[in-house]
Amino acid sequence: MGKKFDRSLIPEAPNLQFEQALWQSGVAYIAGIDEAGRGCLAGPVTAAAVILPNQPDIEKRLHGVRDSKELNAKSRQKWRRIIPQESLAWGVGFADAQEVDEFGIVPATRLAAMRAIAKLKPPPEYLLIDHISIPGAGLPETSLVKGDARSLSIAAASVLAKVERDALMVKMEKRHPGYGFANNKGYGTRQHRDAIKALGACPIHRQSFAPLRVEQD
Repeated sequence: MGKKFDRSLIPEAPNLQFEQALWQSGVAYIAGIDEAGRGCLAGPVTAAAVILPNQPDIEKRLHGVRDSKELNAKSRQKWRRIIPQESLAWGVGFADAQEVDEFGIVPATRLAAMRAIAKLKPPPEYLLIDHISIPGAGLPETSLVKGDARSLSIAAASVLAKVERDALMVKMEKRHPGYGFANNKGYGTRQHRDAIKALGACPIHRQSFAPLRVEQD
């Protein structure tokens, strides 16, 4: 059994302790990476990458950025506008439902992250990642348990990933009506499961996910 995570390591708000240590060691471009949509029954898994500048007041300017799950929709939209303006670089990548089915959710999450990283200019020299590793990036990395609550770069990435994915799922509601994607964002709510029973799966459903397979049997 793995060692239980010490929750006393979580600060009151995400900060730059990891970034500052790397900056002081001479690493200039550090990308925080986080994802959204891993547990959904429909839609892509989405990852975002954010490089923050090594500036004394960046933590103050982004005060209030949190793990996206701790923010309401209005706050997430506000920070979605601000974070790109305050970042040196940012990118969002997607792996669609077919890629989730073909490769599995963890490899698909890594694929989305690689696509986000590829959009960063300047390119990162180091990755700070929430929970998973991304060996295919070929970069030094630190994988942090509860990273979106500890690293400001990762928290910023979590906001971008969530907002971009939610916006895509609102569009999917128009393309695939009846499932409530604008509200449930592809998660397995009762309404969503009932719609699958009534309508069957649509092209953006993840056929490999056990709950969906049960619904389709």
